[in-house]
Amino acid sequence: MGSLVREEGHIYSLAASGDLLFTGSDSKNIRVWKNHKEFSGFKPNSGLVKAIILSGERIFTGHQDGKIRVWKVSGKDSSVYNRIGTLPTLMAYIKTSMKPSNYIQTRRNRNTVWIKHFDAISCLSMSEDQKLLYSASWDKTIKVWRASDSKCLESIKAHDDAVNSIVVGFNGLLFSGSADGTVKIWRKESQGKGTKHFFSQTLLKQECAVTALAVDPSSNYLYCGSSDGLVNFWQGDKLLSHGGVLRGHKLATLCLAAAGNLIFSGSADNNICVWKRDGGEHICLSVLSGHSGPVKCLAVEEEQEQKGGDKQFIVYSGSLDKSVKIWRISSQLVPNQAEVGTSPPQNFPSSNSCRVSQRRK
Repeated sequence: MGSLVREEGHIYSLAASGDLLFTGSDSKNIRVWKNHKEFSGFKPNSGLVKAIILSGERIFTGHQDGKIRVWKVSGKDSSVYNRIGTLPTLMAYIKTSMKPSNYIQTRRNRNTVWIKHFDAISCLSMSEDQKLLYSASWDKTIKVWRASDSKCLESIKAHDDAVNSIVVGFNGLLFSGSADGTVKIWRKESQGKGTKHFFSQTLLKQECAVTALAVDPSSNYLYCGSSDGLVNFWQGDKLLSHGGVLRGHKLATLCLAAAGNLIFSGSADNNICVWKRDGGEHICLSVLSGHSGPVKCLAVEEEQEQKGGDKQFIVYSGSLDKSVKIWRISSQLVPNQAEVGTSPPQNFPSSNSCRVSQRRK
């Protein structure tokens, strides 16, 4: 449908809501686009914007400096966004730093308080009830924040290497993927007046890094992208079973998104694969080609106007080519009906060649 280009930095994060799109880059700017035109922007002066998540009227952004910043649109001017907080708050940081027991040793042989990430934040996720904010970092931890007052409730030593992706799934489960090659499940349990997260199981353990996660909560599917270009998937309620592997990319899968019965995978090969789930089978409907650099992030919005019951989605793809591409995808698209700007992957004779659903019994 078009491209949003501002030639000011690689695009690392996206978030969409209605007619608004938020883009984060390594230019220290967060741009706001309305109806596919530049509308506003704000500058946190904190370097690369690794993650953006929307929750009601608030916008949470995760940054390279290990901090989360909170923004809200001005009540007087819808094009003005004001910073209303930083996680951890200065008061909480000072209060925590007064007790020696609140310090942890980092890999740089330094001590820091446990409520603060000491390395880049890689991703953010909200609980289903919007009460908890989760942040993951290259410091190998996941932190749990109470959204109402920005208090850090927990710090989970989750992995042996950088945590690249977290996503809240079905039944209150939290999934985490890491450069250590594992996908882990964490369950939330009530403890007194609060909650605490406990390790449940390791869902995947492999040599190559886990780079992206996505869930379809309506059907209880979990998708996992890896640095080898594969996308593993699981299905189940409390006990997840491995369903198969999607093979559509020649280089690392960097981002995933799920909407309806469609799954989108963006890759370092500059392409986006569109997969359709039909029962337990997955078919590669089309490959979207148009970026000249790795596809780093995806955001999907369902179009309000439907034609004859056909669901249509607007897909935003952010790339290291400094652009955001806009695509319209129909859930009724069938293999070999490639839309404008799409092409089958290299060395594959047709879109059907991407169809892979290897089941493990």
